[in-house]
Amino acid sequence: MQREEKQLELTLEALISQVADLKNSLVSFIYKLENEYDRLTWPSVLDSFALLSGQLNTLNKVLKHEKTPLLRNQVIIPLVLSPDRDEEIMRQTEGRVPVFSHEVVPDHLRTKPDPEVEEQEKQLITDAARISPDAAQKQIQSLNKMCSNLLEKISKEERESESGGLRQNKQTFNPADTNALVAAVAFGKGLSNRRPPGSGASVQSGQPGAGAIIAGASGMQQVPMTGAPAQQQPMLAGVQMAPAGQPGKMPSGIKTNIKSASMHPYQR
Repeated sequence: MQREEKQLELTLEALISQVADLKNSLVSFIYKLENEYDRLTWPSVLDSFALLSGQLNTLNKVLKHEKTPLLRNQVIIPLVLSPDRDEEIMRQTEGRVPVFSHEVVPDHLRTKPDPEVEEQEKQLITDAARISPDAAQKQIQSLNKMCSNLLEKISKEERESESGGLRQNKQTFNPADTNALVAAVAFGKGLSNRRPPGSGASVQSGQPGAGAIIAGASGMQQVPMTGAPAQQQPMLAGVQMAPAGQPGKMPSGIKTNIKSASMHPYQR
């Protein structure tokens, strides 16, 4: 008997400690909601909910422990009822219950729900008993289908949101190339100030690319020009150059050849 009483006392002390921690967390969370709602963030709210959930799980573990006696088998009987103010009860209840009288005892020592709640519960049980098993199974399947569709829509929205965020964060340009282009357009940075050789001017061997031009020109064949003046024009690796006095002017023989080539070969 003494062992059971000792075990009951230890269990009550553990429950009182867990309930006190849970009460402090609730008080802190309610204070945040009432006084710090303007700077309250969603992660902070989730942390508070996680703390409350963990404390409730710990309390349930204590109640379901194998060494915890069945509290439902314990009977609480009020020994003294008085309409006078009781300071000890005030201290234990933190000022919530000033007296322990006939008016408050039914509420604080109630082991059954309120009559209204009990009546609603009975009505729900009666309505559930009237449904046939087939109808109940159809309702369950319909509810499961609605839940599945809702979960699928939520998952789709989350995937689209994540893909949209990735598309927005993906960089579609090269900042270095953009800066170089802006600097070239605005300040001429990186542009070459070399001028191409003028028409009729001699190609200097010191200029870059001159050798490539000459080498490319050496592979070309000389085209005979009809109607050209008898004066020989200077040649550069097999390519006839324009006269010095007429810079940039095409020889007349080339025009004649172009015209003759455009004629139909079988024209009579």
